[in-house]
Amino acid sequence: MLDKYNKKRDFNKTKEPVGKKEKSSNRLRYSLQHHLARKDHYDLRLEWKGIMLSFAVPKGPSFNPKDKRLAVKVEDHPLSYRNFEGTIPKGEYGGGKVMLFDKGYYDALNDFNQGLKKGVLKFDIKGERIKGKWSLVRFKEDNWLLIKEEDKYVNSDNINNYNTSIKTGRTMEEITLNKKKTKPRTSIKEGIVTGIKITNPDKVIFKNPKVTKLDIAMYYHKVAKKMLPLIKNRLISTIRMPDGYGGEKFFKKHLEENPYLGKVNIPNESGKKENYYYIKDEQGLIYEVQMNSFEFHIWGSKIMDINHPDMMVFDLDPDENLSLKKVQDGVKDLKKTLDEFDLKASIKTSGGKGYHIIVPITQKITWKKFRSIAKNIAEVMEVRYPDKYTANMRMKEREGKIFIDWVRNTKSATSVAPYSLRLKDKPTLSIPISWNKLDEISPKTFTIKDYLKD
Repeated sequence: MLDKYNKKRDFNKTKEPVGKKEKSSNRLRYSLQHHLARKDHYDLRLEWKGIMLSFAVPKGPSFNPKDKRLAVKVEDHPLSYRNFEGTIPKGEYGGGKVMLFDKGYYDALNDFNQGLKKGVLKFDIKGERIKGKWSLVRFKEDNWLLIKEEDKYVNSDNINNYNTSIKTGRTMEEITLNKKKTKPRTSIKEGIVTGIKITNPDKVIFKNPKVTKLDIAMYYHKVAKKMLPLIKNRLISTIRMPDGYGGEKFFKKHLEENPYLGKVNIPNESGKKENYYYIKDEQGLIYEVQMNSFEFHIWGSKIMDINHPDMMVFDLDPDENLSLKKVQDGVKDLKKTLDEFDLKASIKTSGGKGYHIIVPITQKITWKKFRSIAKNIAEVMEVRYPDKYTANMRMKEREGKIFIDWVRNTKSATSVAPYSLRLKDKPTLSIPISWNKLDEISPKTFTIKDYLKD
């Protein structure tokens, strides 16, 4: 399927990816590239059966359903092309500059196999800049029309509002000159934090209280010095919520490759290697916010020694009918048990129903032994106080009790990072606290608004 793509390119001259069929992901990916070649146009790409269906759209998408934009179907491109940005040498096929204008996912709203035959493709785009329901309708050979369908995104945006790459923040001119993005000063008005351009800075993520995407970026900018030492060099997963609270949110265990995150290759249970990412500095943190990652989760080991955990986490997850005082008493009972084992612990709010107790582990032990120790501690609590606590994760066992969640102490499992925003009904935070403040602070005491006031 990619023979046509490969025959058109000399990969000794162009840095475009070689066309190889890849395995599709669980979610269908989409990208839109601004291509300044012999003719200025946009390239719409939709993942399907291991390749990117590709359409050249001279004027780019319009959010007005009355605008029927020409979209010429071109050769299929490899999945890896969706992230391509740079220069295609003059004289080569498509010679010119390519800027990654938008990326994300889409849902197919009809059968694409039949749609390609009949000439109608319907899909719902979930990108950073392009959103909502669209149709591609064929009217002659490879000539199709790209049409915006009626939904809440009609006339909500204009592609001319954007002139920078969603990947690197560069303008087309900077790509032409092959300039790296210089670090600008923090600008709230323009939505620039630590050198990262925040697109759609005024997008409302929480309505009550109102919290925008830029508010979240500014919060992480503010707490970066405290947060980074606690998450730096730990593999991360994130929860993304592109459309704000009440919209779709999804857990990202394998993030997209980008210039601001570190990457390691780790075998999964079947032995196949997979890419995992970690934050190196504040730019990586803010870049993930730009990609709509608002909640951060971390591994219990560091990248320098993946197979030896150094951070044990217990989550006190109470039956919803239990009082806050009983939860706080549970924290004290767990601390007492840990003290007896000479395990020093710290505490933070969960931002949800309970508290998280963190135990640093200095001795080198395997994940299997680590998990066993965590389970034993939870079971000690259960034996000592059978009416109060359970080490059993089944919901029916939690009635009237607190579940001492030890299960997250497993390789590749994660816990919410200190200072992370929680994507709950309110913009609460998971914040480290001192033991002597426990009785004064509930799991939901801290919100992002508190930090933005200071």
